[in-house]
Amino acid sequence: MKAKYLNPFTDFGFKKIFGEEASKPQLIDFLNSLLPQRDQIVELTFKNNEQLGFTPYDRKAIYDIYCENQNGEKFIVELQKAKQNYFRERTIYYSTFPIREQAEKGIWNYNLKAVYCIGVLDFTFDDYESEPEKSEVVHTINLKNQHGKVFYDKLTYIYLEMPNFKKEEQELTTRLDKWLYFIKNLEDFQNIPELFKDEVFTHAFQVAELAKMDREDWERYEYSLKVFRDNKATYDYAVETAREEGLLEGMMVGKQEGRLEGKQEGKQEGKQEEQRNIARQAKMMGLDTSSIQQLTGLSLEEIENL
Repeated sequence: MKAKYLNPFTDFGFKKIFGEEASKPQLIDFLNSLLPQRDQIVELTFKNNEQLGFTPYDRKAIYDIYCENQNGEKFIVELQKAKQNYFRERTIYYSTFPIREQAEKGIWNYNLKAVYCIGVLDFTFDDYESEPEKSEVVHTINLKNQHGKVFYDKLTYIYLEMPNFKKEEQELTTRLDKWLYFIKNLEDFQNIPELFKDEVFTHAFQVAELAKMDREDWERYEYSLKVFRDNKATYDYAVETAREEGLLEGMMVGKQEGRLEGKQEGKQEGKQEEQRNIARQAKMMGLDTSSIQQLTGLSLEEIENL
């Protein structure tokens, strides 16, 4: 059946729904569904999503969405389609830019505004050791001390693991439930479900309707969809091949050592070799270096040397 609405996991689709001036009501509503009542957003201002370092030699950051609320608090919203080794590190690095840009010249008391980093992930982290972490959808992280008490409450990371969201329509109870269901199932809808017929969701469906796009937007979406499908197919194939060729070999290192330390080293080496094999397969299939870096977390130098 031909899709009626765009795929929100494409770069174009995600920014069309949440990242345009006309889409502010959706973005505000979505963010408010993640925030406690005391921190609800009234107004947002989009900021430049390309952040430069202090010198021409510093690495820059390019966000999917970067905005500021009425209190000067900063929000970074990222869509991440494929797993990469250092995605957490990347979000932490990204959070340093809105912190540093608050520095004032002259005398300044270092009173910072809050920074929120929100990642919508089309994958799950694989290093959780037990439930309920393994199956949780929302992971909220703050800086805490050794007693589990929040040390600093103005830096928050929120990761939404979309594959873990498995609720059906009749099970949706919260506003966040509805947004997660909307994001996960939008491309499959042929009609607007009754529970989405309020003003905000109605507008979101209108924005996402393919038939209402002009030719320029349609071409941009088609290209974005092709990149999404190619990357997903390449990643899935490369991961499967890597598992067969590399991961097992890496795990054998640990087994041969016969010690816990050896097993841990073997597991780590297996993961690293898996990423290298993914990169090799992706290169053979013609994927560009930047996309391979996003898929694997390897450095450009590592990829070029494979």
